[in-house]
Amino acid sequence: MQSIYALLREQARLIVSSFPSPDFYQDHFQAYEYSSRFFKADPEIRKLCRFVSENLDDDFGHGLQHAIKVTIDAGALMNIEGQAVGYSESMLERRTQIVQSAGLLHDTKRKKKDHSKHGADYARAVLENYSLSYDEIEDVCRAIQNHEAFKSNITIDTAEGVLISDCLYDADKFRWGPDNFTDTLWDMVSFLNPPLSKFMAGYPQGMESLEKIKTTFRTETGKQYGPQFLDLGLAIGQKIHDVILSDFSEYL
Repeated sequence: MQSIYALLREQARLIVSSFPSPDFYQDHFQAYEYSSRFFKADPEIRKLCRFVSENLDDDFGHGLQHAIKVTIDAGALMNIEGQAVGYSESMLERRTQIVQSAGLLHDTKRKKKDHSKHGADYARAVLENYSLSYDEIEDVCRAIQNHEAFKSNITIDTAEGVLISDCLYDADKFRWGPDNFTDTLWDMVSFLNPPLSKFMAGYPQGMESLEKIKTTFRTETGKQYGPQFLDLGLAIGQKIHDVILSDFSEYL
């Protein structure tokens, strides 16, 4: 027999499928395709992806699927923002490799308290075996350390480093939209397996967190498109809440 949360995941995916995709993917299709092609073709990124797939737990809602989505969206944001500030083609490729490295590694220590700090330290050790320079590795690590919402950021003293950090943050927070209700939320609750009544007791606070994230996007592109991701998430979340009350009331 399927668990309550497995059934809810199925219902949630049907609800998500009834909503439109965020405008970002249509308006910036070329940037997204550029990042997707780079992710599939770059030897260093492929090597790092294989490493992450072998060393990243999937049972807390932030596994490989999450990391890849963040990675590709971060690369797309880098393409858009990098072109806007005049990056050359070669620099754009290099900075895409750096931000995609940050995307793949950003949640490797997700289960630890202060996971961004632990993740940055871990990334620094891992990337010693890759072709990035010391400064490039530090850009990755600072971005990872700065990717959590509602926390103080460490200072980054170059515009290039700030952009890596901001692209990673915004790509990660895009996931708080529809993706939250197709996979992330259900992976987390399946791992923790709280009673449905406890899950519902915390639901309003979770929705409030989505609302608060809307004002935290950092790149110009993120500020333009990020709130729509969250608005979609809020609308989806409300529908799921209503379905639980109507169709799963016997478990409350």
